[in-house]
Amino acid sequence: MKTSDFYYDLPQELIAQTPMERRDGSRLMTVDRRTGETGHRHFYDLPSLLRPGDCLIMNDSRVLPARLLGRRLPGGGICEVLLLTDRGDNIWECLVRPGRKLRTGAQMTFGDGSLLAEVVSEEAEGNRLVRFRYDGIFLEVLERLGKMPLPPYIKEELQDRERYQTVYSKVLGSAAAPTAGLHFTPELLEKMEAQGVCLGYVTLHVGLGTFRPVKEDSIEDHPMHSEFCTIPPETAELINQTKVNGGRVICVGTTSCRTLESWAGKDGRMEARSGWTNIYIYPGYRFKVMDGLVTNFHLPESTLIMLVSAFAGRESVLAAYREAVEKKYRFFSFGDAMFLS
Repeated sequence: MKTSDFYYDLPQELIAQTPMERRDGSRLMTVDRRTGETGHRHFYDLPSLLRPGDCLIMNDSRVLPARLLGRRLPGGGICEVLLLTDRGDNIWECLVRPGRKLRTGAQMTFGDGSLLAEVVSEEAEGNRLVRFRYDGIFLEVLERLGKMPLPPYIKEELQDRERYQTVYSKVLGSAAAPTAGLHFTPELLEKMEAQGVCLGYVTLHVGLGTFRPVKEDSIEDHPMHSEFCTIPPETAELINQTKVNGGRVICVGTTSCRTLESWAGKDGRMEARSGWTNIYIYPGYRFKVMDGLVTNFHLPESTLIMLVSAFAGRESVLAAYREAVEKKYRFFSFGDAMFLS
């Protein structure tokens, strides 16, 4: 298939720049993946679309305040570092700016000088390995000095950094939020549990590869990025029991979907597992576990819209996106949501 097969026209003004005042007040488009029929609700209506015995699987990864603004040493020129992957021994794989001035051996300082850094090597695609020096606990230093790494299409400054975290986030490690989960509130989760919907959690640390465009003409030629994920024993058991009892397994976000589909057996049975996944889901893929998907609206020609198209059909998904544009839904990370089942 061609990358251009997943293009749709999106007016810039529909890209949400700030979160809704009420998390679950966003709009919710429903899509029947058998018929392509659509409906229009609000996210707080989600419980009415679920049945007792269904289970929701959510990604509990928490976003690192991974964007550091500092100065180069010596000279004091401004620099920016974005943490991607912890390589151990205080070394992180990072994106840096300005790249031409931050070659191997370059040194930087952040904040009041309590965090120092040195570029130790240059990686493929322009990434750098950076060693940090500090006193105390690195994550505490990061909480004090770091900023949220918002996607490049968001130009507004985020006033409350917790709005780029899900209410159930707990495992630090993501470079971007699993945004489908941003719509949930504690009250909404309690309401679903009270009506017999089971909640389960996986962890997938979202990398910036999520935002990497597909540059190849043929989607099969795109090199998929890798991300670390974990399925705990209680979640594997919940999924298996849900299937035995005839309930639906509904993933909240493409990250939860990729985690389950990465480690499911051919018969759909889940086992506890941790590891790196570079699963690439596009039309033609046969889903082993997922029966429903809660997700946001994704960038044109992205691997994420390809995943959604694999689940609900390319033509149906693109028709739903065109309808969302006509009805002025809000798009991307702080935008509205879809429920496909």
